[in-house]
Amino acid sequence: MIINKRGVVKVIDVGCGEGFGLRNLRENKVGKQYLDIDASSKALKLAKKINPDFSYVKGDIYKLPVKQNAAELVMCCEVLEHLEKPEEALRELKRVSKKYILLSVPYEPWFRLMNFFRGKYVKTLGNHPEHINWWGTRSFNKMVSKTLKVKKQVTVLPWQIILAEV
Repeated sequence: MIINKRGVVKVIDVGCGEGFGLRNLRENKVGKQYLDIDASSKALKLAKKINPDFSYVKGDIYKLPVKQNAAELVMCCEVLEHLEKPEEALRELKRVSKKYILLSVPYEPWFRLMNFFRGKYVKTLGNHPEHINWWGTRSFNKMVSKTLKVKKQVTVLPWQIILAEV
């Protein structure tokens, strides 16, 4: 596992979607209190159905509805590639984290190539229509390093993951 479980009590998943990220952390005994945040009411409704014992809040990644230093671990997976201002979002994630931030984005150009060769998004050469940012490992590390201290970076095709500290 990329993160040390000790010392992580509160975990916030920003852009939680259906809530699978926090469920996975709970199953691996990372954290004890979980909060899912998403801008989509539809996603939150589905997440509540899948994981009824987590807490849920509708919120904007640029102005999260939680206090400063609210959790030891803040997670944001498959979100930054959709944002017009990803660096601004990183600053807000840093505000709410006491210690760690776990990020993942598609590993480009492999993400697009894998999509294309499996027949997805062929007209856009494998690019997901909602993605407006594309990072390789160096460019993602460089962008994150402007705001956070990168501790670990791993690639699990077609994703890249960074564990950072505030």
